[in-house]
Amino acid sequence: MSPANDNPSRSSIERCPICSKPTDAAFKPFCSKRCADVDLQRWLSGRYAIPVVEEDKGRDEGEEG
Repeated sequence: MSPANDNPSRSSIERCPICSKPTDAAFKPFCSKRCADVDLQRWLSGRYAIPVVEEDKGRDEGEEG
């Protein structure tokens, strides 16, 4: 048994991605309902977005030149 397993370091404590407070199991990965709602509002408003790279249709269909 190593001492690191007995006493978790500060870096191993899970933090809320919104305010960096320690997470609460009831709202994981957030610390509170407020932070969960802030994150949801950011997704719904389009502040967060998953980047997409669109390809030409011609390439996918195997167009002959």
